[in-house]
Amino acid sequence: MNIEPYKSILYSDTLVPDIFITEYLPSMDGDYLKIYIYCLFLCKYGKNISMDELAKKLDIEQQKVKDAFTYFESLGIITRNGDDIVLTDLKEKEINKLYRLKTTSSPEEAVLSSERSKKRSETITSINNTYFQGVMAPSWYTDIDAWFDRYKFDEDVMYALFRHCNEHKGLSKSYIVKVADNWYSKNIRNYFDLEKYLEEYKKFNDIRGKIVKKLKLGRNLTEYEDEYVEKWTMDYKYDFDVIDLALKKTTAKTNPNFKYINAIITNWYEKGLRTKEEILSYEKSSRAQASKQDAKDAQPKQIPQHANFEQREYDDSVYGNFFSNIANEKKVGG
Repeated sequence: MNIEPYKSILYSDTLVPDIFITEYLPSMDGDYLKIYIYCLFLCKYGKNISMDELAKKLDIEQQKVKDAFTYFESLGIITRNGDDIVLTDLKEKEINKLYRLKTTSSPEEAVLSSERSKKRSETITSINNTYFQGVMAPSWYTDIDAWFDRYKFDEDVMYALFRHCNEHKGLSKSYIVKVADNWYSKNIRNYFDLEKYLEEYKKFNDIRGKIVKKLKLGRNLTEYEDEYVEKWTMDYKYDFDVIDLALKKTTAKTNPNFKYINAIITNWYEKGLRTKEEILSYEKSSRAQASKQDAKDAQPKQIPQHANFEQREYDDSVYGNFFSNIANEKKVGG
């Protein structure tokens, strides 16, 4: 193995592209990061190394080194050429994504596309300046453009999407896509749609806080519990006074079960009960009917007609006369 002279190493640098730092580094495993940076170093000097040698050099298990290269290939930051590994030019890769060829269109379509692109560009610039301090990674531009096409959002809705995510769980792409999917499923396309939804979301958020306090959970609701509350408030349109009726049915339980609460509320909804008064009236009627049935079941069963007769009592004189008459009849007949 050739070792570079000390002086050469001392005065040289291995450059790591900013695109790699912004796009790939945050979510990359620490050992994978070591492997990639060392490969940049090897590539710079045109060195060859085997998987086994690389594993020993970096003190990483050989299988993990193999897994790392499989992962790099899935990201598109390396390609394989037989036994050789080729590091992808990340700058070229991103430029090709940003400036991919567009299909030709009519002059009218070109004008509309140009106007739409201008609005999108202004929105993306605002997102960049507000939430990325003006240094948004190139891949974000591509993704936001694709989200415009996928979700059919107006520009102000797209900007509001970033504001909403930033105020809640942060600007991870997976979270943004999750929220965007939810908005799209609720037919949000323009700001009027969004305003209506945000009013409902505020109601959901308020009720969620009341539920946590009422049940004395001492924690935030889980993602799955949030989905239940969202269904009760946004789909069923129930206010807290209705949900509270269901919560009261769990007061004896140490760990309230949201699946149980949901079954109660869904049952009310399926029966067409929409208000607290309707539910209380229905349950009062159900209890009265149940009590009536219980009283009916508690009544003694009617005795059959053939068994309903009075038992007569006879003394010894009656039996004596009966047998005397029989004896006399026999004498007369004889």
